[in-house]
Amino acid sequence: MTEPQRRQRRKVFTDKMVAALPRKRKRYFHPDPELPGHGVRVLPDGASSFYLIARDAFHKQRWVRLGSTVGLAIEDSREQARAVLKRLKAGLTPFELPPVQPDTVADVVATWVKRHVEAKGLRTGDELQRVLERHALPVWGDRAFTDIRRSDIARLLDSVEDSSGAWVADSVLAALRSVASWYATRHDDYTPPFVKNMRRVPASARKRARVLDDDELRRVWKAAEASDDVYGAFVRVALLTGQRRAKLADLCWDDLDGDVWRIRREPREKGAPAALRLPPAAMKIITSQPHFAGSPFVFTGRHNRAISGFSRRHDAFMARCGVTGFSVHDLRRCCRSLMARAGVPSEHAERVLGHAIAGIEGTYNRHPYTPEMADALKRLARLITQIVDGEGGKNVVSLRAPAVQP
Repeated sequence: MTEPQRRQRRKVFTDKMVAALPRKRKRYFHPDPELPGHGVRVLPDGASSFYLIARDAFHKQRWVRLGSTVGLAIEDSREQARAVLKRLKAGLTPFELPPVQPDTVADVVATWVKRHVEAKGLRTGDELQRVLERHALPVWGDRAFTDIRRSDIARLLDSVEDSSGAWVADSVLAALRSVASWYATRHDDYTPPFVKNMRRVPASARKRARVLDDDELRRVWKAAEASDDVYGAFVRVALLTGQRRAKLADLCWDDLDGDVWRIRREPREKGAPAALRLPPAAMKIITSQPHFAGSPFVFTGRHNRAISGFSRRHDAFMARCGVTGFSVHDLRRCCRSLMARAGVPSEHAERVLGHAIAGIEGTYNRHPYTPEMADALKRLARLITQIVDGEGGKNVVSLRAPAVQP
């Protein structure tokens, strides 16, 4: 007679048993008898963890940590393990990835400043960053960058235009375009929300064509000559050299080697000639300026700094001379037109103004054109003198070399 088989007692694994697992010199894995592949990895010290050992859809063995035994009950761990096992068999990641937090406008601008503006040394970077911090970040700083739509941009530009003017609104638009274009180069699914005709200043207003006629030039020069302030001298030198306002304001005594002005240029700066031999009329004005102790500048403003406050100074000057509607930059256009009138070859005049020479000519022709630019400025000074004296430039004689006869 066979003996009756004794029923085996079902093995269990409880939280109390998990806590009582012995520590050993090396870590080990204690399996859970109730769920194959599930168990506890016991460490020599510190908190142990629940793990699931299973093969994924590609037959690769995976060790998936489910959580610490301190804060996770074993039943909850088994439930997580079953869910993870289903995802692995389906070829998915063990856990559903949390949603990626979108980059905010403030985050994107900060990264753009670091990796684009500062990395490339953009000279306009400070101004672009300033207008964004002043007008865009206070409104959009915490918003997701990819959520900014065309209608949002239009509303922002409306607000900026109403409070600060159309030119500032276009500055904000240019800065936003730069950030968006840079961001699009780093993300596959982003399209900048900009289209044509979003600028607030019309193209006709952006492209200035103001030049002084002979009567206006005469009045401007005589008013500048009669004034005893530094701005009058600044205007006359600007007319005689055609250089940019910032370059003239930054002119230092140490930059002058006799009558040669060696123009300092920063990296990525707009073009300027490396050196100009100034005509006697310009040197006479420059040497007549007071040389203040502690100031390196020829045109010195307040506190021994370079001349500044151009808007205020220029408005007062226009009121004195009676000629309105022109800026200091318009004097460059006036100089260029006068050089053409004086018979200066275009390639010489363009180099005086520091314009980039395009194409093969600009790439291969490395002649410094120092004597040619000096001659161009002499012709310009002679023509201005004749206009101011009332001759109207009628006696200007072209100094072009005669054609060589065969």
